[in-house]
Amino acid sequence: MNKIRKGDEIIVIAGRDKGKRGTVTLRVDDERVVVDGINIVKKHAKPNPMKGVTGGIIEKAMPIHQSNVAIYNKASGKADRVGIKTLQDGTRVRVFKSSGEEIKA
Repeated sequence: MNKIRKGDEIIVIAGRDKGKRGTVTLRVDDERVVVDGINIVKKHAKPNPMKGVTGGIIEKAMPIHQSNVAIYNKASGKADRVGIKTLQDGTRVRVFKSSGEEIKA
């Protein structure tokens, strides 16, 4: 079970964008996530008239390793760790480690 999922609000805890908050838009693989507004790089794009793409320098969000981000706890206003809790009916839910409350995704 992935502890960070698409749609989660996260905060960056290490790297160039430390302290910034954003929302996970895509999980690239088991280890990397793309976050809206985080890890923005400038890419040079060649024009492609067949596809209607104009050339130039574009800004693009690149993947960031999930160990460099933590889920944002709105109640405490800080980064928090994620735990897995099994309920009585056998379903597994994600909970905040600090408070034990369930994460609403």
